[in-house]
Amino acid sequence: MKFLQSALLGVLLVVSAQAQTALADEVVVYSARNEQLIKPLFDAYSKETGVKVKFITDKEGPLMARLKAEGRNTPADLFMTVDAGNLWQAAQEDLLKPINSKVLMANIPAHLRDPGNEWFGLSVRARTVIYNSNKVKPSDLGTYEDLASSNWKGRLCLRTSKKVYNQSLVGMMMYEHGEDKAEQVVRGWVANLATTPFPDDTKAMEAVAAGLCDATIVNTYYYGRLMEKKPNLPLAIFWPNQNVKNKSAGVHVNISGAGVARHAKNEAGAIKLLEWLSSEKAQNLYADVNMEYPANPKVKPDAAVAAWGQFKPNLINVAQAGALQAKAVMLMDRAGFK
Repeated sequence: MKFLQSALLGVLLVVSAQAQTALADEVVVYSARNEQLIKPLFDAYSKETGVKVKFITDKEGPLMARLKAEGRNTPADLFMTVDAGNLWQAAQEDLLKPINSKVLMANIPAHLRDPGNEWFGLSVRARTVIYNSNKVKPSDLGTYEDLASSNWKGRLCLRTSKKVYNQSLVGMMMYEHGEDKAEQVVRGWVANLATTPFPDDTKAMEAVAAGLCDATIVNTYYYGRLMEKKPNLPLAIFWPNQNVKNKSAGVHVNISGAGVARHAKNEAGAIKLLEWLSSEKAQNLYADVNMEYPANPKVKPDAAVAAWGQFKPNLINVAQAGALQAKAVMLMDRAGFK
């Protein structure tokens, strides 16, 4: 009997060890980033480490709802999405867990990561001004706030306020200026609109190129993609708020990033993947594929992105984009920003 018990225990230990090994050899990612953007990265990681990366893609809302519904039974080890507002929300809903990683702390600047270390930026996007180069001179431009002046009456195009990118921009402005000043600026933008807001950044830029308006505010990678397809469009990029003399001046930046799922089965594997994504080797792949900026300051941007010129970014922690998101939405509603 003792022999049988010992044999059975041995079998169970072997099976358990095999299960643990299989678990360590796979990381499951829930990603709101498109497959074509992340698959090359995961393939490179698997080739280098032998660890399989299984990923499920969807919009950030359904993925967060899925994580919440699955609870402790979730297969997800890592949650990946765009915009600090979404990552902040995931942390607020207790879907992520704090991690202690000297590698991530060294690779990702403080303003591009969660103060509680529940998520880390992996690429940077600037939300900047694009103008019609046939109608506007760079000297006509200065700050985001200037676009609210009467000089821009009937000359401005914007993307809808329903998109998190504009919600984050306004949230950061609220943190920088206070709610009253930020609302004054947004009301000025609305008063200066040439037409109703557009559903996406590309359509707003196409309207600028067509002469319907003179300037808009977009994420830089949309500009890069459009100019790659249509290089002769009369569009140019402008970096606002460069000469403003206060600690929060600079171009509004946001991130795509990731955090370890609260109930990750392979927490160690998720952290290793996240560290690898922040490394110099991976950052080139991660940022270049979407014409974004590397979050790791040791890594230079792709040549096409670098050609847009250097800029001083706003160094307010991007977590504020999430913390003030709800108030930003209410502010935009009051200001008539549709």
